[in-house]
Amino acid sequence: MAGAVSALFLLDIKGRVLVWRDYRGDVTALQAERFFTKLLDKEVSAPVLSSPLLSDLCSIELRSELCPASASRGHQGDAEVHSPVVHDGAGVSYTFIQHNNVFLLTAARQNCNAASILLFLHRLVDVFKHYFEELEEESLRDNFVVVYELLDEMMDFGYPQYTEATILSEFIKTDAYRMEVTQRPPMAVTNAVSWRSEGIRYKKNEVFLDVVESVNILVNSNGQIVRSDIIGALKMRTFLSGMPECKLGLNDRVLLEAQGRATKGKAIDLDDIKFHQFENDRTISFVPPDGAFDLMTYRLTTQVKPLIWVEAQVEKHSRSRIEIMVKARSQFKERSTGTNVEIEVPVPYDATNPNIRTSMGSAAYAPERDAMVWKIKSFPGGKEYMCRAEFSLPSITSEEATPEKKAPIRVKFEIPYFTVSGIQVRYLKVIEKSGYQALPWVRYITMAGEYELRLI
Repeated sequence: MAGAVSALFLLDIKGRVLVWRDYRGDVTALQAERFFTKLLDKEVSAPVLSSPLLSDLCSIELRSELCPASASRGHQGDAEVHSPVVHDGAGVSYTFIQHNNVFLLTAARQNCNAASILLFLHRLVDVFKHYFEELEEESLRDNFVVVYELLDEMMDFGYPQYTEATILSEFIKTDAYRMEVTQRPPMAVTNAVSWRSEGIRYKKNEVFLDVVESVNILVNSNGQIVRSDIIGALKMRTFLSGMPECKLGLNDRVLLEAQGRATKGKAIDLDDIKFHQFENDRTISFVPPDGAFDLMTYRLTTQVKPLIWVEAQVEKHSRSRIEIMVKARSQFKERSTGTNVEIEVPVPYDATNPNIRTSMGSAAYAPERDAMVWKIKSFPGGKEYMCRAEFSLPSITSEEATPEKKAPIRVKFEIPYFTVSGIQVRYLKVIEKSGYQALPWVRYITMAGEYELRLI
């Protein structure tokens, strides 16, 4: 059987005894003074409390805050500097940890299992925190009665007994004064930069910028554009170490003029610009948050030429059959290619027996949407494709049937490496005091927003 602990001490930061419990009668209260003197003489510092798991006790790193001289003298006597166990010449062994401004110390004349004692001290801290909310010198002074009761129940004649707070709570019901713990604000609250924490580290420093534009367009039955605008967003994903500063240059006319730059070449006018909280003007220099965020959104209320134009002709043969012919034409430059194009053409809700043929892609009847859906994976610029479909209709219709509502043709698409507005990222720089090199990646993409053609 492993040896037993002779006494347990709770000391303040200056080594004065707050509480001590004698279990075997073979040591005195003077042992605490001898320990602290030896602690200073040997320049030993206390292990930081991190976890009550035994596996963590094997990798404890000790601080040198108690003995500043130890830091200046180098690593002489490393065997003692890194040990939570201290021996004196009188045959007494001391095992200790530190939590906040309190030392938890055991003294033993027998050969004890050091790992077991350290685990017990960590459990003792957990129990005190359960009763007092936090373990500090103040909480011990306010709860002497409860502290002695706990020490009596948790260790008997130097051997650990109950260490679970929930079990101890069942028979130690003495009211304890619980400290009001003031929540310490995180670093991000007290920092000048509230959206980024300190100490962020990455092996590979990268920043990704996506310029995403959604095209909203509405075309009436006469082929006239009723409404059109562009909603844009600059979406970023940053994986940068430290506290970097990013500088972003756009070809926005107002931004260029504000910076005193000549607006040679293509410059655009962005409306309704909204920055992330770290930007209060149109000069884009910022400390980015970690991870994904929207740097900026903007809107352009300009006449937009439909990127994919759709024409549809509908012929009804008597009352039993309907034929639909759809033409789709891409109206952007040949060097660009539309992807994931989806054209939804409304059909009568009572249509059956579809017969569909396409010159490109695939089309299918979607009765749950009362529509025919034509999908084209790749749609190069300057191309035109066709789709023909025949549907059967019921030969008998109700005379009281309400007129059928005409739904618009809806179009979805994505065009990578392309923007309608012509916005361009002139530069994206990352500046950090350590001087590391970051890899910036910029990507452009245009997609359909509310894209409707009321042609049928």
